[in-house]
Amino acid sequence: MNELELVINEVKKAVVGKDEHIKKILACILARGHVLLEDIPGVGKTNLTLALSKALSLDFHRMQFTSDVLPGDVTGFIIYNQKTNDFEYKEGPIMCNLFLADEINRTSPKTQSALLEVMEEGRTTVDGITYQLPQPFTVLATQNPYGSAGTQLLPDSQLDRFMVRLTMGYPSLEDEIEILKRKSQENPLDIIRSVCKPQDIIELQKQVDQVYVDDKIYDYIV
Repeated sequence: MNELELVINEVKKAVVGKDEHIKKILACILARGHVLLEDIPGVGKTNLTLALSKALSLDFHRMQFTSDVLPGDVTGFIIYNQKTNDFEYKEGPIMCNLFLADEINRTSPKTQSALLEVMEEGRTTVDGITYQLPQPFTVLATQNPYGSAGTQLLPDSQLDRFMVRLTMGYPSLEDEIEILKRKSQENPLDIIRSVCKPQDIIELQKQVDQVYVDDKIYDYIV
């Protein structure tokens, strides 16, 4: 059994009936892309992200994108240190391997724009100084359907940063029963093992880069 199969099996301990979603998100991570999960609250978007971060041993940060969140809350900020008599950078939650931007379409476009450089170039600029993000780096963002209270449409420039857009959907009747049974015993997230390291993800990404793609495929894509 290879590393990816081990990861999938671990995530499935906490995420029931969403095997295709798990595989697509993993494929996106290996392609150095970002994922947008769109659906109503309560269908397991955050649970899936937490399970992935544990199985992949990734440094994980979560941020709730409410209307009062500012760009500096995401990227970090410069602060004066009286002890050293110098200015220093205080990292924002974006400095991690897997960043969950929860309900991204509830915050202002100004705050959303803080993610544009981060998602495209893997770095962030604060007060004219650029800081590299740790690798691997992936953003998993969730959004409630447009029209829900407090939401707004994401601009095209923000949508363009996502490689994959998925809808979770309700679990089946059988899957809901299985979820209830599992949670009555223990929190399924507590039993997920780390079966892959960040360096393993980087090596797998390099292997993906070497996959042969025929010109006919490029022609079909274009």
